[in-house]
Amino acid sequence: MGLKKYAAKLDDYFTRLKRGKAGKIKPDHVEKVIAKLRAKAERLQLEIKEATKESKKARLERKVLIANEQIRRAQLLLKEIDSTAKPAAGVDTKTPDT
Repeated sequence: MGLKKYAAKLDDYFTRLKRGKAGKIKPDHVEKVIAKLRAKAERLQLEIKEATKESKKARLERKVLIANEQIRRAQLLLKEIDSTAKPAAGVDTKTPDT
C-alpha cells in the first residue's frame, strides 16, 4: 500500500471516528502488534539461517520484508493516532533497517 492509499485510509478512519462509527485505536494495542511483528521477523531470520534450500530462503526473506513493512506502517499509525504517546519499552519508532 502506497502512502497515498495509507493517507486516504487514515483520513477515512478519522472521519468515522468523529462520527462515532469507529472505535479509537489505542497506542498500546499498536505497540503490542509491533512487538509481535518484531518477534516474527526474528523467528524468520533464524529460519533463514537454518534453511538449506535456496527457494525456501527466498520465500522466508520475502516474509521478513513484509513483516518489516508492516512494522513501518504500524509505527506510522502509532505516530498518527497519538503523537504524544511514549512508546513502550522495546518499541522503536524508527523505520526498521533490512
